[in-house]
Amino acid sequence: MKTCHVPALLILTLFANRDVFDVPRQRAIGRPSILPRRLRSMLIPAVLLCVFCFAELIPSAGHAGESNPAVGPGSVIVHSQFGGQIFGFDIDPNGKDGILSESLSLPDGNYLAAVETFDQTTGEIIKVISMTKSQDDFVTLGVFNSVGLIESEHVVGFLDVRRKFHSIAPLDANEFTGVWTPPIDQEHLVTKVSGVLTRVGGRARVASGSAVYVMDNSGSFTPLVFTSDVRSNTFGPVIGITDQDFTSGGDPGFAYDNRTNQAVLGHAMLGNPFVPGFIATVDLTTGAFSKFRGVGLGDVNGLAVDPSTGTACTTTEIDFSVQFYDLATQTGFSQPLPGALNQFFSGADVEFDPVNKLFLVAQPNSSTASSGSSIHVYDVEGNLVESLNGFSFSNAGNVIFAHIALNPSRRSGFVDGPDPGVREIQSFTY
Repeated sequence: MKTCHVPALLILTLFANRDVFDVPRQRAIGRPSILPRRLRSMLIPAVLLCVFCFAELIPSAGHAGESNPAVGPGSVIVHSQFGGQIFGFDIDPNGKDGILSESLSLPDGNYLAAVETFDQTTGEIIKVISMTKSQDDFVTLGVFNSVGLIESEHVVGFLDVRRKFHSIAPLDANEFTGVWTPPIDQEHLVTKVSGVLTRVGGRARVASGSAVYVMDNSGSFTPLVFTSDVRSNTFGPVIGITDQDFTSGGDPGFAYDNRTNQAVLGHAMLGNPFVPGFIATVDLTTGAFSKFRGVGLGDVNGLAVDPSTGTACTTTEIDFSVQFYDLATQTGFSQPLPGALNQFFSGADVEFDPVNKLFLVAQPNSSTASSGSSIHVYDVEGNLVESLNGFSFSNAGNVIFAHIALNPSRRSGFVDGPDPGVREIQSFTY
């Protein structure tokens, strides 16, 4: 197998930085998701073409960790009601419903934007909660303590977008029931909300508190973090991050440790993604900030935390690897994803299952199958448990990056695909 020549690797590194393709960053300068949608559709294929010109990217097969045929992609596929691209989705592990947002380009230049709930068992759309035909968009931020959280983007004029947030409490109410009013102005943009799944008996429950990461577009470039109980619309202290390693570049990896009440962040080394970056924690009560050198190279594409053991799991772009950290001792180790030999096989989203004590890692370009995508399952010690092959999801062309949503009590979940137009999500078991 040939590996990437340096020019191709550098090209991919530039575009993997997320400064170009990060949708929330584009929206933060006042333009809704329409502009990034068009940029991504034109530029990402060109980048991939450059990579293929320099490297033969043929995955290996026949190694340890291949898929168990009893698990993997399921038969339940959720289609967006109107055939639009899905702008975020999530499921309620305490119930039977899920939620998604979609956006469909119309012939008159407007967009059909909608919010819909769906049945996790059948995949059928339960109800279209809201729909508009304008320049506006909806984005699903997640389900937190059985409450759906939706961002609404209203385009007032060129470079003038107003954002507000709707809540659906509980999710099976199938209608907007309230508003979520984070303590920020329109020059700050909520880009990540991280909830925590906890184990109660043998079942998963969603903790009441979540952590929020906010991008600063005011000119001071000071990201903000704080906690929130989405259901009660309450908030903890707003804490600014001033450490220079976390104030520029793409959004960091982000997760919430509710046992220590800390936000956990991961970031590439600014200006040099070919050396280890940083992992940081922020005390969401006192604001105390601490960082240490990580063991992965490049952007932190995914990050999840097991609060019960203080273990963080990350994926990094340049070295196509997965890392496991002990946050208390600030130590960790890194290993390539199974069968991965170059950056084409980098991992993406990471999620944690507290019932079965497993980390699930999304890999858009499978290194354990001849084609398609995979989900790799690790225990909290960093041992590969299984590789689930046969998926088809990608971040190329996505407005919202690929995401794993878990229902740990059932050892099941949903992930983007298999439609390349990002108009479907697919069930799986593990």
